[in-house]
Formats: sequence, structure tokens, C-alpha cells
Amino acid sequence: MSDFDSNPFADPRVNSPFSDPSVQQAAGGGHRQAALDDFNPFADGNQTRPANQGAGVPPPRSAQTQPAIMTPSDDPPPYSQSGAQKVDTSELQKRQELESLVAGSPGVHEDIGEELERKAAELQRKEQELKNANFSGKRENNWPPLPKFFPVGPCFYQDFNVDIPLEFQRIVKFAYYLWGFHVIVLILNLFGSLAYLIADKDGAATFGLSILWLVLFTPCSFICWYRPLYKAFRSDSSFNFFVFFFIFFFQFCVYVVQCLGITDFTVGWINGLTIVTKDGKAAAGGFMLVIAFFFTVEAVASMFYLIKVHRIYRSTGASFQKAQAEFASGVMKNEAVRGAAADAAAGAARGAVSGYGSENRY
Repeated sequence: MSDFDSNPFADPRVNSPFSDPSVQQAAGGGHRQAALDDFNPFADGNQTRPANQGAGVPPPRSAQTQPAIMTPSDDPPPYSQSGAQKVDTSELQKRQELESLVAGSPGVHEDIGEELERKAAELQRKEQELKNANFSGKRENNWPPLPKFFPVGPCFYQDFNVDIPLEFQRIVKFAYYLWGFHVIVLILNLFGSLAYLIADKDGAATFGLSILWLVLFTPCSFICWYRPLYKAFRSDSSFNFFVFFFIFFFQFCVYVVQCLGITDFTVGWINGLTIVTKDGKAAAGGFMLVIAFFFTVEAVASMFYLIKVHRIYRSTGASFQKAQAEFASGVMKNEAVRGAAADAAAGAARGAVSGYGSENRY
């Protein structure tokens, strides 16, 4: 009966379950998927767009939209080659020139090879000496460098590269050169005093003293002020620094007297000017003035050197109390002093015991 009651002209899809809008929207998803498949976001101008862009598909971002990653507003600085990127080829060119020179001159190659072998042998010898010294606790003396046949051997050990720290090697070597210059001037003073004696009979005393100064001051200056300075920089010894300051200041005063030529102590400015004014004695007087100039150079160099060493000494934090402590410890380490102190203590103990025994007898 219901079939006859229905309207034959009505839409047959009205009561159809597929007429539901949600079902139709789901059925139309295939067309939207096809439109999305045709969409190419990387095409120029993005001309291929979904057909139903207006039906629920969001529009593409415009050029004014802020991107997710911030881009720098300023352009990067222009490229410039830094100093670390520059390659220095001067050393390589020098090496290539040296190799070409050696290849073209066989004699040069042999000389370089001999020099390298000599330095390698010297380095090996120093290493062996250092090992022997560390093993035995003693070092073989090498100064003065006397020949093997000489009846007297070397008295001191001296090696700046082994004993002296690198930052103080130059100043200690300068002291050594200053001592050598002092010896040379004393020898010249001997000849100058001889010329003074020939020019004037009053130079006999000066000539005799010049022999004494050469024989006496040559070893004494080495032992009394150079060796203390060497040991001071070798072991950072305040006591040896004080010994150097005291004796070297006295040496500076002697240099001043020698350069002036006061009385008959040495030839100097006064004696030289006196002789040069005499007739026929200009050569002897000129030679004496040259020696006086050398004594003056020694005095000036000694003054500046003394100030330099004193500044270095003060920068190390040393003091007179430290020197006293080093002297006391050094005295107590001496075997002779310890033996004498032990004998004195033993004698005092025996005397006390004998005195105590004699009192008990009575």
C-alpha cells in the first residue's frame, strides 16, 4: 500500500542513503585527491593549482608572508684574505736554492756534510758528559782548555749550555768576555809600562807593578768575581751574588784608578798626557793614551754590568737573609767544618765527664 500512496513524480533519490551531504562529500574526495595530485608546488609561478581551490583547500602563501626561518637583513661582509691564509714561500725558495747549490757543487755538499757530522759528534759528546756527570755526581774539568801533554790539567768545569739557564746565558757570557778583555788590557798595560820606562826613567815603578797586576789580577779576577757570578746564575745562589757584588765593585774602583793613571799605579790619562807633551816621546805617550782609553771602556762597561746584574738579582726576590741562610747551610755541609765541630763537641764532652769523675773522687 505504501507504494501506491507515494508520489510517482517525486525524486527517487530523496530517500536514498547516498543523498546524504556527508556521504556525497566523502564520495567527491577522489576528485579533490586527483586535483591535489596534479598540484606542483615547485613549478614556476605555481600555475598548476587544484581545481577546487575555493572549496576548502587553503590558498598558497603570498610573497609577503613571513617565512619560518629568519633570513639575515644585512649582506655578508666581502671576502678578504687573512694573514693566516697567506703562504710564505720564502723559506721553501731558500731551501730549493740551497739544494740546487749543493747539487751543482760537490765540494759544498762535502763541507755541509762534514759540518753536520762535527756538530752531531759534539752534541753526542756533551750528552755523554752530562750522563756521566749525573751518574757519578762529578764532572770532568774542562777549563782552561789545556793540551793533554801539559803537566797541569784543567781546574774548573764550564759549560754555558748545560749549567746556565737559557735566559741568563747571554749575560754570563758577557762577564766571561769582560774578563778576557781585562786580561788583554793588562797585557797591553805591561807593554805600555815598558814604553813608559823607555821614555822616562820614572816609569820603572809602573813597569814593575804592571807585571804584578798581570800575574795577580788575571787568576784572582777569574776566581773572585767571575766564578761566583757563574755559580750564582747556575744554582740561583744569593751568597754567590753577594760575593760578586762586593768584589766586582772593588774591581770597578781599580778600573777607575787604572784609567786615570794616578801616580805610578798604571799607565793612564795623566801619565799618557805627561809623556806625549815631551819632545820625541809622542809615540810612547800615544800608546799609553790608547791603554788609558781601554781602561776607561772597562770601567764604564763594568758599571753598567753591575747595575744590570743587580736588577736581575732583585727581580728574583733574593735578600741578605737568604744569603745568610745559604752560607750557614753551606758551612754545615762542609766535611772539614763538620769534623772540627764534632771533635770540639767530643772534647767538651770528655772534659765534662773527666771533671765530673774527679769531683766524685773527692
